[in-house]
Amino acid sequence: MPAPLVTGADVEAAAALLDGVVRRTPLHHSRGLADRVGGPVWLKCENLQRTGSFKIRGAYTRIARLTDEERARGVVAASAGNHAQGVALAARLLGAEATVYMPETAPLPKVAATRAYGARIEMLGQSLAEPLLAAAAHAERTGSVFIHPFDHPDVIAGQGTVGLELLEQCPDVATVLVCAGGGGLVSGVAAAVKDRRPDVRVVAVQAATAAALPGSLAAGRPVPVPSMATMADGIAVPMPGDLTFAHVRGLVDEVRTVTEEDLSRALLFCLERSKLVVEPAGVAAVAAVLADPAAFAPPVVAVVSGGNIDPVLLLKVVQHGMAAAGRYLSLRLRVPDRPGSLAAVLTELAAVGANVLEVEHERTTTRLDLGEVEVFVVLETRGPEHAGEVVGVLQRAGYEVTQN
Repeated sequence: MPAPLVTGADVEAAAALLDGVVRRTPLHHSRGLADRVGGPVWLKCENLQRTGSFKIRGAYTRIARLTDEERARGVVAASAGNHAQGVALAARLLGAEATVYMPETAPLPKVAATRAYGARIEMLGQSLAEPLLAAAAHAERTGSVFIHPFDHPDVIAGQGTVGLELLEQCPDVATVLVCAGGGGLVSGVAAAVKDRRPDVRVVAVQAATAAALPGSLAAGRPVPVPSMATMADGIAVPMPGDLTFAHVRGLVDEVRTVTEEDLSRALLFCLERSKLVVEPAGVAAVAAVLADPAAFAPPVVAVVSGGNIDPVLLLKVVQHGMAAAGRYLSLRLRVPDRPGSLAAVLTELAAVGANVLEVEHERTTTRLDLGEVEVFVVLETRGPEHAGEVVGVLQRAGYEVTQN
């Protein structure tokens, strides 16, 4: 017999347990998103939560409800980062030993933070599959309690306290968007929101290249995705759990997916417009609003679920986001092979206000006629309209321009 769904009362009990432990994270008004949607849009900033994500809510709730004897045996988890940190800190606060199995691909800052919170870390495998098996074997071998990242009523109830807070902070909310991997956060938020405000539309957002919910909903049961490839490692979960699937099917109004370009663009938007550092998984709800703002009735609350991003990845994603936003422009031009030709090109670019980031010459290619040189330039522009203006100026100056 399937387990019953988490109720609003369950979430309220978790909120009482978490009082004084977790931060009541702020709602940040986004004028940039409000202008697109045509009404208020708020960001629920769980990237500012302890450990940098919402995960401490569920982990603490689960571990706090263990018996003294269970806590004495220790806890074990498997995670690529955010759940690991939540379990590590919750265990330390509650006096339990924590062991966390992490994939070798886990971002180094997340590994370092988990260790700093006091957990013992074991690294293995290239995905979360191997750590999950190892954690289960560890629990069987040692008697430690396995803390599931999403598919447990206590975890779901703890995560649902995000929903209680946003209802109190934005009483007239009409639409709530939540990122979804395994589905613990959106299950809890939906349980809390639908209990108090059944009229509110709850939307789950997944990365298109790691979206297990649409196929599972179509099949009527949890089914795995055959492969995953996304920068949003925090929501790269191959299959929902039985319990989270039941919540999504019963309480969530819609599941949407966003592309890698959508995620990059949203991360850059949060940095520039809201001054928020957010990881790709944490920005999925914002990405959905940017991709289709007319689809969501305001007031809208988009949950920004985490901010634990590797600085190296941040650099790459910002560059990707600028390209997706039309602010990077790569061009190839054919120019005469004579002194002053490159200077003339650069003069045209300077006159139109394009910032040159890279320049390369190529002479030895069959694409060129004798006496020609191909110039490859990477430019920073102010956006798509400015990029079109740059291309037009070069073409009017007589250059043959190819956009990469």
